[in-house]
Amino acid sequence: TLWSEFSSLAAKGYAGKTLSEHILASLFRTFTGLGLGIAFGVPIGLLMGSSKAVNAVLGPIFSFLRPIPPIAFIPLMILYFGIGEFSKVALIFLAALYYVVLNTSAGVRTVPQDLIRAGLNLGLTRARLFAKVIFWAALPHIMTGIKTAMAISWAIVVAAEMIAAQAGLGFMVMDATTFFRVPNVYIGIIIIGLIGVALEAVTMALDRKLLHWLGR
Repeated sequence: TLWSEFSSLAAKGYAGKTLSEHILASLFRTFTGLGLGIAFGVPIGLLMGSSKAVNAVLGPIFSFLRPIPPIAFIPLMILYFGIGEFSKVALIFLAALYYVVLNTSAGVRTVPQDLIRAGLNLGLTRARLFAKVIFWAALPHIMTGIKTAMAISWAIVVAAEMIAAQAGLGFMVMDATTFFRVPNVYIGIIIIGLIGVALEAVTMALDRKLLHWLGR
């Protein structure tokens, strides 16, 4: 049964690594790439949304990347950076960056001008206006970008591990498929789905905590 196979997998591990090591490897890649994507994406999105010049320079780049699925870059990442950690983290970073930037810039453009004028009339500097008014008004859009980026990042890390990895849930599923270890394939897929649900629950909880003032 699947339960007995899971018990064996949890006790003995897979391909010389424990089950927790495979899970942590996937989570580490996901959160590292996602964290970098958010750290760079939010400031870039704020600049694009508030500056026509910046948007004119960066907008066409993101428009070009829009129709290209992130997994299409996997072969290029492997070609230039090998099959190590950097290629996977870089791929997740690019995917997360795209969604965070687009949603953040859209959020800035939807900030009511009355709020901006009120902040200027109160004597706020440009920096404080960004920190106290524009950022918080755009936060619902930013959180939408982060939630989307989280889901995409988890999907991409699994896909990347299926192609080039020695550890991770994606590697485990692909390796088990290669050697017809069907129960391990099902177990890997179930674990991937459960972690995806857990990550979505975390982002939704964070969304409710940060955006409680929306009165939803």
